Amino acid sequence: MPDDPSKHFGDRLTAAIIAKKTPLVVGLDPRINQLPVNLTSSSDASSEEKQAELTAQFCCELIDVVADLVPAVKPQAAFFERLGWHGMVVLSRIVDYAKQRGLLVIMDAKRGDIGSTAQAYASAYLGPKPQSTWGCDCLTVNPYMGNDTLEPFVQVANQTGSGIFVLVKTSNPGSGTIQEQSVDGGANVGQKIYRIVADKVQELSADCIGQSGFGNIGAVVGATYPEQLAELREAMPNTIFLIPGFGAQGGSAADVAGGLDDKGLGGVINSSRGIIFAYQKPEYSGAKSWHAAVEQATHDAIARIADGTSASKLR
Repeated sequence: MPDDPSKHFGDRLTAAIIAKKTPLVVGLDPRINQLPVNLTSSSDASSEEKQAELTAQFCCELIDVVADLVPAVKPQAAFFERLGWHGMVVLSRIVDYAKQRGLLVIMDAKRGDIGSTAQAYASAYLGPKPQSTWGCDCLTVNPYMGNDTLEPFVQVANQTGSGIFVLVKTSNPGSGTIQEQSVDGGANVGQKIYRIVADKVQELSADCIGQSGFGNIGAVVGATYPEQLAELREAMPNTIFLIPGFGAQGGSAADVAGGLDDKGLGGVINSSRGIIFAYQKPEYSGAKSWHAAVEQATHDAIARIADGTSASKLR
């Protein structure tokens, strides 16, 4: 693992949170039918190629708005994949542009496989170019195929100073179908599945702790389950959380508070639709442009998080 803290994801993300004075990250989930009218009305958006170009323009202009305000952006790969190879080309451009603007990039692709396939995914996404094709700082990973899914991602993350966020307790309503089931045999009898995954992630993170006190191996824990969020924060002291569910999914600042430590660190709080489509919300109808609406929504989210959590100590 790199000794230089500038090459350690946990340290780099923590430093970026401190520098921007907020744990808020902005999710890039571009839906073509929700792009600003001034982008789509002047163009024929019927082809995948044109939709991809409009998506690139929208996301790069979004990045310009939020680059000085937040530590990272989180592109959702699915919204680019649906546009075929044109979408993947512009996703690569957007990753590069975010990096140029000084943002960390968390690729939300939820990859999960075993052996050489997992190794290929990890090598494709993690680490700076030309070590990887995509040049991302971090990748979301689905662990439910077991240790041989996690190991290749962990190895590449630690070798390249990048990170992964492992799905532990997700924000969707149906997450309990699997994640909250109790094991009825073996060494973990009576323990819920999400706690077994959490213990493994904490173990992996503790093996690669940086100067910040956090490792490169993080956990996805949703704001929509605040009791489990607080429980897992206590159980995973060296693990940075990616916390979805704030804002449009219903999570409040009070809900996410348990995911941060007493210094306002240890987690990043994602908001996607509530920020990037702010111009569609009544409270921002008076904004002079969609950019202004996005900027104000970002400031408002930062303020709500600071007012309702220990992130106030970052200010």
